[in-house]
Amino acid sequence: MPSSPEGRGGRTSAAGTALEKSMRILEAVAAPGGPHRLAELTAAAAVPKSSTFRILASLVEQGFVRIEAENRYAAGPRLRALAAQVGGAEPPGVERILADLRDATGQTVHLALHSGESITYVQKLENPEQPFRTASRVGMQMPLHTTAIGKSILAHLPTTEADALIAATGLQRRTPRTLTSAEALHAELASIRARGFAVDDEENEPTIRCLGAPILSPSGRPLGGVSITTVTFLVPREELETFAPALLKATAALAPLL
Repeated sequence: MPSSPEGRGGRTSAAGTALEKSMRILEAVAAPGGPHRLAELTAAAAVPKSSTFRILASLVEQGFVRIEAENRYAAGPRLRALAAQVGGAEPPGVERILADLRDATGQTVHLALHSGESITYVQKLENPEQPFRTASRVGMQMPLHTTAIGKSILAHLPTTEADALIAATGLQRRTPRTLTSAEALHAELASIRARGFAVDDEENEPTIRCLGAPILSPSGRPLGGVSITTVTFLVPREELETFAPALLKATAALAPLL
C-alpha cells in the first residue's frame, strides 16, 4: 500500500514545509537591521532564493510585508497590526506626528492598521486635560463599517474587495446609528472619497464621534488610518470637521513611515 501523503495532524508534508518556510521568512523580515535585501532574507531563512521571492510576493500582496527603497523588505501593516496585539512598537517618528495632532486639536488620537475584516489600534494618545476617557486600547480590533478609520479604509479599497468585506462582516449593528445596509454604506463611502475624510457619528459607540482619514500607500492602497475622537456633548460635529486639514496633514506625513 502506498504511504499516505499526510503527516501529523492530517497535513501534507509539502504544506507543512511551505508554512515553515513562510514563518522563517517572516521572522527574517522582522529581524533587527531592516529593511532587508532578498539575499539577506534567503540566507537568514535558509530558503532557496526563488522560493523566498515567491513567498515574499504573496506576503506583500496580503499586507504582511512591504517593499521599500532599493527592493528591500520590511514588516507590512498586517504584520505590525498583529505585533500591536502583543505589544509591538511603531517606527520612529510615528508617535511625534500623532502627538502633534493631539496637541493641535486637544483631542484623543488613534492610529489603526487594516487587518483582514477589521482594524487594529496600534497607537492611542490622549489629552491628559480631557475629563473623559474612551474605552479603546492598543491591540483592540474594531469593525470597518462602524468606525471612521474603517470606513475611510473601505472607501479606498477596490470595489470588489470592499464588497467582499461588507458581505463577510454582515454589517452588524452596534448602535441605533450604525449603517447596516450595503446601499447606505456605499453612499457613505462615496461621500468619504469626495471629501477625503470619514465621520463615525455615534455609529460604533453612543456619545462618541470620530473624524478619520486613511493612510495610503504609494499605489493608493489604504494601509490603515488615523482618527480624532471626541465626546458628542463636548464637541459638535461642525467643530470636529474643522480638524480635517490637520488630520489629512498627519496621514500624509505618516504614509512613508508605515
